[in-house]
Amino acid sequence: MPHRVGVLLFPGVTLLDVAGPAEVFSEANRYGADYRVITCSTDGRPVRSSTGIQLAADAPVSDVADLDTVVLPGSEDLATLPIEPDLVRAAGQLARGAGRVASICTGAFLLAATGRLDGRRATTHWRHGTALARRHPRVTVELDAIFVADGPIATSAGVTAGIDLALAMVERDHGPELTRDVAKSLVVFLQRPGGQSQFSAPSRTPRPRSQPLRALLDAVAADPAGRHSVPRLAAAAGMSPRHLTRLFRSELGVTPARYVERMRLEAAQLLLEAGHSVGSAAERSGFGSDESLRRAFVTHLGIPPAAYRRRFASTHPGG
Repeated sequence: MPHRVGVLLFPGVTLLDVAGPAEVFSEANRYGADYRVITCSTDGRPVRSSTGIQLAADAPVSDVADLDTVVLPGSEDLATLPIEPDLVRAAGQLARGAGRVASICTGAFLLAATGRLDGRRATTHWRHGTALARRHPRVTVELDAIFVADGPIATSAGVTAGIDLALAMVERDHGPELTRDVAKSLVVFLQRPGGQSQFSAPSRTPRPRSQPLRALLDAVAADPAGRHSVPRLAAAAGMSPRHLTRLFRSELGVTPARYVERMRLEAAQLLLEAGHSVGSAAERSGFGSDESLRRAFVTHLGIPPAAYRRRFASTHPGG
């Protein structure tokens, strides 16, 4: 029997959220799988994607039933604007009776709006993870995961992570050998190493409310390799080390030492991406030694700095 995959389309849908998983399922068919991808919209009409490309729907949601897998793609609007009730109802209708439901990127907001994520673990694009947790407090958001499978419900991080999730579903259906062939054919990782923090932009920490703390953070960002011990930072801010630590915890949720380490890690990431050697990145970011930098990368990013450099470095070294 064919495995029926329903993909929900709506205006502004992220094109790669639709095309990425569909390409994985299509490629799997070349190696012996039998996936049938069915696109649907609330009324059966075509929709215009985030890129302006129009996507045709095979059917209205009301005519689609007996799905094995449902894929809910994302869009920027799902995370930033109220979701249309008709779209939430359509997603809920598709999900009912399906053996497996998956969301791609901000599609997690749509899936959460149906209530299917309540009491479950989930992820979304790193930029919107905090918003998802705030909007849906009954969902346990794992900010650094590429994808999360919790029973029959799966969610993935930003755009290309939908390919990772689709590969994981194919592996569950058909085993690792077929899936390895699909990954090789598409020239992607069978299992991508590391988490979302490898791909996130630097300085995700929100700006603090107090002006003295803002000045300190600016100083650390301007010179991450500087001498930023707690006593020195406290003296620069004109307060006691204990009060400074309390301020960091209340406004940033971290200790001063952890914040400095985070800024140095981000600085090292940028240096490696610009083409610096591991030794140069360690020295310029303030870690001092290759080994200290390696420990920080493995702890926070899940890969050593040399591997990070190979993956993300510019072809034009910055020095």
